[in-house]
Amino acid sequence: MTRRWRIGLGAGLVLLAAAAAGLALYQQRAAQDDGLPEGGPIELPSTRGEFSLSRLADDQLAVVFFGYTWCPDVCPMSLSVVRQARRALPEAQRRRVVPLMVSVDPERDTLARLETYLGHFGEAFIGATGSRERLADIAERYGVVWRRVETPESALDYTVDHTASLYLVDRHGEIRRRVLHSPTPGPLQAALEAELGEG
Repeated sequence: MTRRWRIGLGAGLVLLAAAAAGLALYQQRAAQDDGLPEGGPIELPSTRGEFSLSRLADDQLAVVFFGYTWCPDVCPMSLSVVRQARRALPEAQRRRVVPLMVSVDPERDTLARLETYLGHFGEAFIGATGSRERLADIAERYGVVWRRVETPESALDYTVDHTASLYLVDRHGEIRRRVLHSPTPGPLQAALEAELGEG
């Protein structure tokens, strides 16, 4: 066995061991969260005072959406989907669903503006926002990506690209389900019925 061959074999074994360790870590994390983001607490100033997931009742779920009031299409569509899905539920279940929009545009979205905007979707809707640092922490834990996009040719000056999923979250900050963006309420309604039926 040549020295070069032994070195190559040793390097190969090291790479194989590292790959196996990486795979084990990945599988462990996947088993822990079923592929869902970490989630965790959301505590922010809101249109109803200081909002905290921990203040939800044991049988309640928040439908959390990250967006902003100047959003031209995805946000109003998603909020309409939440409204339609809630309306389709029996009254007793509807009361257990708390719609929460977290604004990722704190420079423009004041609480007063959020309150006016969300009023178009129903009295149950809560708007919340905070400093960029607090929002960045929550967004990271929820797997939300957002970035400001300058649009100097537009009257809006900038838009915000952002993840458009809906998150069903309990009072402990556990993400029970993530519902991908859909223009129709069916997927969210099915997720809510499944979760509320289990509660």
